Amino acid sequence: MNWNQELLNSALWLGKTFAITLVVFVFVMAVLARTTVWGRQFWSLSGGYFSPKRSWRPLLGVALLLLFTLFSVRMNVLFSFWYNDFYSALQALDQPKFWFSLNLFGVLAAIHVVRALLNAYINGSFTIHWRQWLNDRTVTEWMDHQAYYLGRFAQPAVDNPDQRIQQDVTNLVTTTLSLALGLVSSVVSMYEFTGILWNLSASMTVFGTEVPRAMVYLVYLYVLVATTFAIWIGRPLIELNFLNEKLTANYRYMLVRLREYGESVALYRGEPVEKRGLLSSFSAVIGNAWALLWRGLKFDGYNLSVSQVAVIFPFIIQAPRLFSGAIKLGDVMQTSQAFGQVEGALSFFRSSYDGFAGYRAVLDRLSGFEANVKASSELALPQVQDNPDALVLRDLSVMRPDGQPLTLDLNFTLSAGQALLIRGPSGSGKTTLLRTLAGLWPFSTGQAERPGGNACLFLSQRPYLPMGSLRGALAYPGEQITDDVARPILAQVQLGHLAEQLDVVQDWSQMLSPGEQQRLAFGRVLANRPSIVFLDEATSATDSGLEHSLYALLRTQLPQAMLVSVGHRETLAAFHDQALTLARDGRWRLEPA
Repeated sequence: MNWNQELLNSALWLGKTFAITLVVFVFVMAVLARTTVWGRQFWSLSGGYFSPKRSWRPLLGVALLLLFTLFSVRMNVLFSFWYNDFYSALQALDQPKFWFSLNLFGVLAAIHVVRALLNAYINGSFTIHWRQWLNDRTVTEWMDHQAYYLGRFAQPAVDNPDQRIQQDVTNLVTTTLSLALGLVSSVVSMYEFTGILWNLSASMTVFGTEVPRAMVYLVYLYVLVATTFAIWIGRPLIELNFLNEKLTANYRYMLVRLREYGESVALYRGEPVEKRGLLSSFSAVIGNAWALLWRGLKFDGYNLSVSQVAVIFPFIIQAPRLFSGAIKLGDVMQTSQAFGQVEGALSFFRSSYDGFAGYRAVLDRLSGFEANVKASSELALPQVQDNPDALVLRDLSVMRPDGQPLTLDLNFTLSAGQALLIRGPSGSGKTTLLRTLAGLWPFSTGQAERPGGNACLFLSQRPYLPMGSLRGALAYPGEQITDDVARPILAQVQLGHLAEQLDVVQDWSQMLSPGEQQRLAFGRVLANRPSIVFLDEATSATDSGLEHSLYALLRTQLPQAMLVSVGHRETLAAFHDQALTLARDGRWRLEPA
């Protein structure tokens, strides 16, 4: 190799190869996205990120990543010829050529380090931007379509959506890059180093037949046979990786749930039951881990054996020619290096099979999640119209998911300043009726009108307290409120002792008792001042005296607001104008409270 001309030659090679690779890469990606299941899954998940209509930056990032991948291949080629010159100089005891080779190595090494650092930055920044876009898109669709709640009614059902958003999104981005760029590097390396190996190979007699350039054919045959067996050994890894993600997420969810309901478990003395459940869930994780370990040992052991044999294979073939003087030591070393590059490139699918297995599992999980979100958005939810002055129900029927009726042909009107109490035995559909009026129950027919947007507020039996400050929990879902508003409200709902902790950030759902949480929810009504309030046993954790005080507070402070309450206590009747009594067979009765 003429090193004086190599800078120009490498630049020309890089430009030509980059143009060809870019065209082929785009073509192959388009074909995979149209003809394969996993290609369509990938494009459905990330196609929007690479759309030039959105931004040209991701396409530029892909081009730069391909360019630096090819740059890496070219550096390996240059190092291959450097090995030849260096070891040939040692064999010939050629000092000038030896020192020239060392100086040349310094230049090549410096270029290699700069290339590696730039490539790491481009790869890292591309990963961060893609991951951010994919996370934002996934979270937005999950929230905008209320799939975080409605997903339980949609098919296909999905487990652990939190893990799919947090972990699988990251795995999709990083694994896609490693596999795609690894494939490009392997194909180009195979082409380049096959040419080098072709020039270094000689004829070989096999069973009486002379095979020209035998080493090239041998390495291809060697890797083809090795890859066939590797795929057969590694096939079960796809299902095992999928199960590993699912079982690990289930175990983590049980741990989070135990922490969330820690007080209830402690009061019930339910530690033995919870412990058995946790250990049983973890045993499933461990069982799958053992299966992964044994299958991984078989797969890795086979790959390591194949790779170790590949180390000595070229020396065995070239040794007779070296001893006969037909080739130099540098040729042998370059042969070994070229053989290793070709074998590594051809073995990409074999060595990366477990990576592909995990990648398929990630695609399946995210595609299932996306399908669930889409199905959630297509559910036939009740049509709740905006009516700022009244709650109106016309022939509203509510059913169970299996089609059994809960409430049939419900009709009534509630005007501003009026209050309705919903009563009935357990299982008669009281809470489900509220879900229907919230537009969240897909198993209903008829029409409903009520104030919409921020003019409507629902209080559940167990109030939701967001992570953050007490001020934010009091204002939720509205904006932050000032001390002049927040402090009097806390005093009115008998939480004045918390006035000095308005800006304390912690998990308030773990700090406040159920009764305090319900009082805070009433304060939330005063802070947001809605036109209609739905209260689903919102005072179940308070005594009758406190309940009386809280309802009196609402009727006094919000005289024009409509109240719709679900409750069992007879004392609630005093604060309501009408009572709706539900039966389990779909019948109902409306009468003065």
